[in-house]
Amino acid sequence: MIGYLQLENGRTFEGTLFGKVEDVTGEVVFNTGMTGYQELMTDPSYYGQIVTMTYPLIGNYGINLEDLESDRPKITGLIVRERAKHPSNFRCEMDLDSYLKYSGVTGLEGIDTRALTKVIRDHGTMRGVITTRMLTDTQLKQRLDSYDNGDAVRQVTARESYTLEGAGVHVAIMDFGIKNNILRSFQAKGCKVTVFPATASWQEVLQVRPDGIFLSNGPGDPKDCREILENVKELVERKPTIGICLGHQLIALALGGDTQKLAFGHRGSNHPVKDLGRDRVFITSQNHGYVVKDVPESMEVTHISMNDGSIEGLRHKDKPIFTVQFHPEASPGPSDSDYIFEQFMTLLEEVEQGA
Repeated sequence: MIGYLQLENGRTFEGTLFGKVEDVTGEVVFNTGMTGYQELMTDPSYYGQIVTMTYPLIGNYGINLEDLESDRPKITGLIVRERAKHPSNFRCEMDLDSYLKYSGVTGLEGIDTRALTKVIRDHGTMRGVITTRMLTDTQLKQRLDSYDNGDAVRQVTARESYTLEGAGVHVAIMDFGIKNNILRSFQAKGCKVTVFPATASWQEVLQVRPDGIFLSNGPGDPKDCREILENVKELVERKPTIGICLGHQLIALALGGDTQKLAFGHRGSNHPVKDLGRDRVFITSQNHGYVVKDVPESMEVTHISMNDGSIEGLRHKDKPIFTVQFHPEASPGPSDSDYIFEQFMTLLEEVEQGA
């Protein structure tokens, strides 16, 4: 069935619909990963977005239900140049089309994804509609004006707290849209983790007497998280804290810094980041549309992007707090930055020994 992508700047792309055939509206972004499509589709940080894959063939190893990063896809739509209709992998349980149908997600294939990516790079991310019929300018404007992603974190967070047992340190996790592999990473290090909804108060979090706090990744603009920010301010004053992605941005805001939206974001599994302390470059997995613009006076920069020089990591000058913008749990992507979890474990040990 013929389908269309209509962008707010007036550009239109024609392709073929797959997955669930229905009209959807979202922020159109692109991801440069060659693999890992099922991980990124189920990454809650993509909530409300229509994701364009720059790699031309998607779905060639199919879908397996063990490698999902959440219970279901969080993307609004998926755009590919070509979907693999006959996947081949011993772990494959279904093809891409079947999975999107099963999950209720709209797909569009056959458009010029290179041209679309260039539009986004030149003009920035923008709202768009995947539709079964061409919309008039008035209809398009109505659809786009109805799009609001300001409540994204509340849509993807856990509905209630839960605990995963472990014999090691106890980490309280604020779930702003956490990925499964972050939980696996902490469990692999023997940690006990208690996961709290984004709406939990700082008093509720401290009531379980954690050794440290982890602020997770998540979707949307950090400045939309005003109530969450108040809790973050209290938590970082009381416990050793690490934040990644959205958590990194929230800590910066809580301590007096500022954030801004990137033109087209960092989304892919091949982003070089320099650790200034180690004087080494690591290849990282990233998915974010906002960055820290102004560093709080109490913090210092630890990591920078080698692509555009943006801030990728911060450390407090006096308190046991540090952050990174990238995803150290590496799903999808390389495992270069797994040392971030080790760094947090070491920090907790140092705080306990100094107590």
